[in-house]
Amino acid sequence: MPWPDYDAAVRDGDTPILIPFGSMEQHGHHMPLHVDVLLPTEFARRAAGQIGGLVAPPFTYGYKSQQKCGGGNHLPGTTSLDGATLVNALKNLITEFARHGVRRFALVNGHYENSWFITEGVDLALKELRWDRVEGVKVVVLSYWDFVNDETIARLYPGGFPGWAVEHGGVLETSLMLALHPELVQLERALDHPPATFPPYDVYPVKAEWTPASGTLSSPKEASAGKGEILLEVCTAGIVGALKAEFA
Repeated sequence: MPWPDYDAAVRDGDTPILIPFGSMEQHGHHMPLHVDVLLPTEFARRAAGQIGGLVAPPFTYGYKSQQKCGGGNHLPGTTSLDGATLVNALKNLITEFARHGVRRFALVNGHYENSWFITEGVDLALKELRWDRVEGVKVVVLSYWDFVNDETIARLYPGGFPGWAVEHGGVLETSLMLALHPELVQLERALDHPPATFPPYDVYPVKAEWTPASGTLSSPKEASAGKGEILLEVCTAGIVGALKAEFA
């Protein structure tokens, strides 16, 4: 947007800014490295269209991949930021948008490991804004998968749900990508294997042998564009409902 158009949209504080929060992380042999950028950006775009919001350029790098939920930061292609870097970048971004007049923010997360650093960045930004006597700022933080209800789980996984902890690169993300960006999915290259199992503790440096060779933590073989469309509908409706409730 040219700056005068942007200025006119945000100066009164009524227009929400949606910030997609992703990562650069391996997603198996069958999907590209920026899945976690593409998906929250699309959910933000769809929600913004229904609430009269604007979508900011996404965070394309996120916090370090953890072995038991993302395969691990040791895998090639996964390119991550330190937590302090991520926190300060988000704090700066929120305070800058607030300087322009923005008072309503929605952070749309697409990478589980970002969660605590988003919380810290928001907290520091709100403290700084209070010091500057900037009032009325509200931040909604959400992850699109949190709107997947039990009924949807039953439709997506008729043979049983392996659990959120091992969904990395599995049916959910692959189905969404098949619905949105089928040209970027090579499902024939996906490796079919049982869900990963881990002991109830972590070890650093990671033990690479704990992560399946594919990089995914469960099999994506049952993914389909149809399942992706179900997820798009359910998650978008949930996000829109949440933002309408909070920004009414």
